[in-house]
Amino acid sequence: QVQLVESGGGLVQAGDSLRLSCTTSGRTFSRYVMGWFRQASGKEREFVAAISWIGGKADYPDSVKGRFTISRDNVKNTVYLQMNSLKPEDTAVYYCAADSGIVVHTTPADYDYWGQGTQVTVSS
Repeated sequence: QVQLVESGGGLVQAGDSLRLSCTTSGRTFSRYVMGWFRQASGKEREFVAAISWIGGKADYPDSVKGRFTISRDNVKNTVYLQMNSLKPEDTAVYYCAADSGIVVHTTPADYDYWGQGTQVTVSS
């Protein structure tokens, strides 16, 4: 069983930056693909970023590519999402997720464990 706890959300203005953190329990953090997803009010959960076991491969959708960066620290059992140049359309609840597989997936159904989410609100 893996427990994930997100932190770092908040209210910012357009153009600002935020860094989200997701700390996990368990001794096998390094064996999980880690992902970030977001869900805006009234919309489906969407992929934001994912990173492989040792951080050698990351994937992003076009909507955040060049603005968001995912990274992980396997000693601290933590994955980060650095978000720069935030836009009002980035407003959502952001979720951290863990996938016990090998492939970096972009679909929520492929992830096994989820955090409770942290709210990010970007004002214009």
